[in-house]
Amino acid sequence: MTKYVFSFRVPADYKPDAGTAAEWQAWFGALGPALEDIGNAVTDYASLGAVGGSDSRMIAYSVVSALDLGSALALAKSCPVLRVGGGVEVGPVMEVPGS
Repeated sequence: MTKYVFSFRVPADYKPDAGTAAEWQAWFGALGPALEDIGNAVTDYASLGAVGGSDSRMIAYSVVSALDLGSALALAKSCPVLRVGGGVEVGPVMEVPGS
């Protein structure tokens, strides 16, 4: 299994609604043992360089285990962020010996 980082992005003007936390908790629960690290929310945002444009911002990250990139994308497919017009960037974690 390979570890993948999920970087969750939302439209720049996104405001969570009352059911947001429960929806995320249910999705994380559905990931089961694939969820390696629930990660953290990002409470503020600034950027340098090209990071996907000014129309979106990162709100959180998580780490999952999957057989390959296609399997990781399948796990991300039902992420709540997609419901609000956001996206999930998915990339493998490079394991560095000794770190």
